[in-house]
Amino acid sequence: MTKTAERRPVEEPATHPVQAPSPVGGRGRRRLAEQARAHAFLLGGLVCFALFSWYPAIRAVVIAFQKYTPGSSPEWVGTANFTRVWHDPEFTAAWRNTLTFTLLALLIGFAVPFVLALVLNELRHAKAFFRVVVYLPVMIPPVVSALLWKWFYDPGAGLADETLRFLHLPTSNWTNGTDTALISLVIVATWANMGGTVLVYLAALQSIPGELYEAAELDGANLLQRIRHVTVPQTRFVILMLMLLQIIATMQVFTEPFVITGGGPENATVTVLYLIYKYAFLYNDFGGACALSVMLLVLLGAFSAVYLRLTRAEGDA
Repeated sequence: MTKTAERRPVEEPATHPVQAPSPVGGRGRRRLAEQARAHAFLLGGLVCFALFSWYPAIRAVVIAFQKYTPGSSPEWVGTANFTRVWHDPEFTAAWRNTLTFTLLALLIGFAVPFVLALVLNELRHAKAFFRVVVYLPVMIPPVVSALLWKWFYDPGAGLADETLRFLHLPTSNWTNGTDTALISLVIVATWANMGGTVLVYLAALQSIPGELYEAAELDGANLLQRIRHVTVPQTRFVILMLMLLQIIATMQVFTEPFVITGGGPENATVTVLYLIYKYAFLYNDFGGACALSVMLLVLLGAFSAVYLRLTRAEGDA
């Protein structure tokens, strides 16, 4: 009888446990790659902004202290450009017209959007339609809008004078009179730009709690009293911000004088920005143009600083 060999269990070779790749490391690499792509896109935007915004601004400040004309090497002249521009007769007219335009725009273009926003806020029907109607001028290109108003103001077959004749009213010189040209341009600018302001005011009005108006009505306040004691105090920050932004924008008015009046009649509508254009592209005096630009930059920088200070203070509050 043969012995049957005992079967012993086969011992498996000892193996060390394989560690799986750490998910934290993979997640960190993916996050790093995403951040790298985001910073690459950001870097591209910063490069474009530096080339087309920062560099021209810095270059303009440098040219303001140089005698520079196309085709010739620049020559350092110090503050001679500022002195020459300061004594230019058009300099006084341009600043006077710009400040007058800004003041008239505040009186007309600042009040009209607020009133329209109040009216739209009280509407019960067709709100969307009237919002589109109010905002429609903003969607028209500025040059097209100016050309339409130039035809509207035409002393011959213009719609404005034709309407006055139909109503048997005296006609006006509009943009052809030294005393009416600037106010005519303010009307154009107000019509073309008030749509965005109206929507901002409307959003601010709709954020006012209705309980405040109900309490005012219970106290016997009429419509004007509710606007004075509820609406204006609740929207005063928005009003102040839009006022500063409007000052900054209207002091850079260019399209309306350039397209409609060409700075006339008798320099009645020459603005600072239009005078900068004349120095650069009509007189080929880039030093004088940049000197004017630096003066305007300093003034607008002051208003921008006030705007940033107020917005920061409101954010901290």
